[in-house]
Formats: sequence, C-alpha cells, structure tokens
Amino acid sequence: MLFPLLGVAALLSGAPRDTSASRASIVTPTISHTPVVGIKGQILADSLVVEKTKHTLTLFQGGFPVRTYQVALGKQPTGDKIKIGDGRTPEGVYHIDFRNPQSKYHMSLHISYPDAAHVQRANSLGSSPGGDIMIHGLPPAYADLGAAHREYDWTEGCIAVTNAEIEEIWRAVPNGAVIQIKP
Repeated sequence: MLFPLLGVAALLSGAPRDTSASRASIVTPTISHTPVVGIKGQILADSLVVEKTKHTLTLFQGGFPVRTYQVALGKQPTGDKIKIGDGRTPEGVYHIDFRNPQSKYHMSLHISYPDAAHVQRANSLGSSPGGDIMIHGLPPAYADLGAAHREYDWTEGCIAVTNAEIEEIWRAVPNGAVIQIKP
C-alpha cells in the first residue's frame, strides 16, 4: 500500500522525466469480478431474478450474476397471476420464506406470494389469489426427463428446474433472499 502512494507522490512532484518505467508496472485486472463461491466451490447467492419471457432464473451475489438456469413456468406463462387456477406464474418482488425438503417435486423453495396487491385484486374479482408458488424440481414420475421438462410450461404457476439444479439452488439461496419475477 505504501509503495503505490510513494510512486504517485514522486510523479506529482519534481521535474518532468520519463515515466514509462512507472507505467509498465501498473497491472490491469483481466476480470471485473470473481465468481462468488463458498467452501468446496459451492455457489452463494443473496437474490434471484426470474425473467419469464427468457425462461431463466439467475442467482445473484452482491449484484453480480453467479449462475443462470433455464426454467419451465406455469401453463399460461404470459401475464401476472390473477387468481388461483389460472396457471400463471406471478410477477413482482417477493422473498424465499421457507423450504420443503420433502416436496412432491423433489425439493422446493417457497415464494412469499401473494402480496397485498395480489390479494386485493383477487378479492375484487371474488376469487382467491392462490398460493404455494415455489421454485422446485421434478416429481418422481418425471425425474428422468431432466432438462427436457423445459420444452413446455407445465406447472400451476411455479418455477421448475431439474432435480440437480434445485439441489444447487437450495444450497446457494438462504431464507429471506429476495426474488424478483419479471414479465
């Protein structure tokens, strides 16, 4: 730390001279950030973003993307969730509020849907907003499909990934992490 400061002071003071030797020692990093990993290379994330039109779920740590997954969505992926049974994946900002290691879809992370606005809109329509929106893996009967499950949107409004992917997401994302679901 002291040597770079002395070099700057020497450049700013004194008569003009050749500074090419000083400039040659300045090193520019080749990457803008280091991927965030924990012990044994485990991915760590503090937030998630789902982009429905791209069918992606991206994990972020400190504002930097660390991993992106392809996803399947609700059977009617266009538009925000309005009521129970509409087959849409909700849009908005939520939190991961609990986990289910015994989910019928391998493992699941629960999303804090519905928020107050969704409840109010559904109530004004005389309906329920629904709930149990999760990021989850595959049910046992379809586990062998693996990544092929993404060829069509098949959930009731959830975000589906492969079993290996939900295991990685499960380890990377803590309860309370923010999830933004974009159109």
